[in-house]
Amino acid sequence: MPEATDRLNGGCGCGAVRYAVAGAPRWVAGCHCRDCRHATGAPYSVYAGFERTQVAWSGEAPRSVRSSPGAERFFCGRCGTPLAYEGARWPDEVHLLVTTLDDPGALPPRGHVYVGEKLPWVRLADGLPRYRTTAGEGDPMAEDE
Repeated sequence: MPEATDRLNGGCGCGAVRYAVAGAPRWVAGCHCRDCRHATGAPYSVYAGFERTQVAWSGEAPRSVRSSPGAERFFCGRCGTPLAYEGARWPDEVHLLVTTLDDPGALPPRGHVYVGEKLPWVRLADGLPRYRTTAGEGDPMAEDE
């Protein structure tokens, strides 16, 4: 896990939009909600939550779309790569898609959120904590749930 002084870089598939983050994320988790599945086209997506002040965009500015009330998603206007999420529930955070990092292996997930919306054919066997919604909204689920 990156230390508070570490710097990570990432960006879109074509290289037009780049970002750098300084320091460690607040959290890293796989999100199984329906909105994230639609936004990324994946059965679930791994995000890292950073304080807004930790993230610096460069190159072309990412484009954004309000995907649902209180939620904005950022992507490359050239190649369409989804990059980040910002939500009214977390006003001081930017949630970056870990797979857009130059080294996505640097931020392994520490848990799974919105498992209550998980696709029935996804099997979680990584032993990480699972939450029906978020870690802030309840205890981890039992292994057999």
